[in-house]
Amino acid sequence: MSEILVDNLTGKTSAGDITVTSEGGAATQSLQQGLAKAWVRYDGTAPASGLDSLNISSITDAAVGDQKPAFTNNMANDVYSNTATSAQYHIIGLSNNGGSTGTPTTGFRMITYDSSHIAVDTGRVASQVTGDLA
Repeated sequence: MSEILVDNLTGKTSAGDITVTSEGGAATQSLQQGLAKAWVRYDGTAPASGLDSLNISSITDAAVGDQKPAFTNNMANDVYSNTATSAQYHIIGLSNNGGSTGTPTTGFRMITYDSSHIAVDTGRVASQVTGDLA
């Protein structure tokens, strides 16, 4: 059995660029680009009590079914990818946090709706974000 113990990985060509070859050897993936930059799981009936997270500093309860997680370390631009799920209801809208343009680099907004499209608070809300950190 082999074991590698390191505290830091640094790319040879560029410090922040480490490429991983696919199982078949035909494709490569940038390790840094493939990592989740933030994730959160919380109870939507008490979002401020977040259960666990990475790179989420707080969750604002804006209204019934409307929560706004904020990043600890912001995203570099507004073209990051965000996915979310809820154990009980639909999540419609990973949106621009109430602003008039684009997705903010400081956080995002999740709204949970029931099957009648009425906003509702629900337990077990989760989201993850990929993209470039600032």
